[in-house]
Amino acid sequence: MLNQSLQILKQMQYPNGLFAASRMTGKTGYNLAWIRDNIYTAIGLEAAQKYRIVKKTLRALLDVLLKHEYKIDWALKEKPKHHYQYIHARYNPITMEEIWEQWGNKQNDAIGALLFKIGDLEEKGIKIIRNKNDLRTLQKLVYYLQSIEYWQDKDNGMWEEYEEIHASSIGACVSGLKKISKIVDVPQDLIKKGEEALNRLLPRESETKEVDMALLSLIYPYNVVTPKQRDIILKNVEEKLVKEKGVIRYIGDKYHYKNGEAQWTKGLPWLAIIYKQLNKPDKYALYMRKTIEALNEKGELPELYYADGKDYNENCPLAWSQALFVAGLKI
Repeated sequence: MLNQSLQILKQMQYPNGLFAASRMTGKTGYNLAWIRDNIYTAIGLEAAQKYRIVKKTLRALLDVLLKHEYKIDWALKEKPKHHYQYIHARYNPITMEEIWEQWGNKQNDAIGALLFKIGDLEEKGIKIIRNKNDLRTLQKLVYYLQSIEYWQDKDNGMWEEYEEIHASSIGACVSGLKKISKIVDVPQDLIKKGEEALNRLLPRESETKEVDMALLSLIYPYNVVTPKQRDIILKNVEEKLVKEKGVIRYIGDKYHYKNGEAQWTKGLPWLAIIYKQLNKPDKYALYMRKTIEALNEKGELPELYYADGKDYNENCPLAWSQALFVAGLKI
């Protein structure tokens, strides 16, 4: 299954290193490259020790931001007021141009994710930073988070939906700033403000969402919660969101709603990884078994199954899900 999943991921990578969210030939827009999805894909490939691919992907993301450095500079002069002024979350994977349309482009967790993974890999001796241009970009991203006041900025969050202050977005930024602080200058109060805001929100995801799958990111990969916060998040997710073929994002989720909330496959290997790290083999085995049961006949994990658990949507395979499955197999 590992080699099969790695081959599936390989088919979603463009020559420049960026990964499509799903099939390159897809008609749903998932042939585009999201910053966040590429980070999670890199996490899975890192677990499989595919370091050459990981380097290429992270450097391609830096190239995307270098191409749009003017936008970062714009935000540093004045806090953005409109969606188009924020760093976008998705790009044309060939030209590296941002995708222009009225859409939830404010996704602060994507910037936190990028800072986290680059800092994490550099700490492990896996060199991502090539030159002064990369360093300058990373430094500007820190100041970008400062300019947008990430700790109190209403963004669209991991699910690209309603503008709220999201715990998962704040946590990603806190973790990213901590990791990158060993490489570039990070004002300590910038981290402190995020930690304080995060603790005020937790264990909720936002004002309207008590339980949300996005909170799993604060446990893995970001590790920015206390054991007590972690246990509450896991209890809430398992009791209220876990289904047979996936994990619903949150109660009342209307995206792909068909007689009930859609079941997102990525949540299953995500939980497996967390329980592996917590040294709970029974729970790890449970969620890996459920992940395997969610594979289609080609060994692919779709983005989601509809509420009945029988049919899945056209975004199959989903790189993020497939990569977390790889991480679950290798971690």
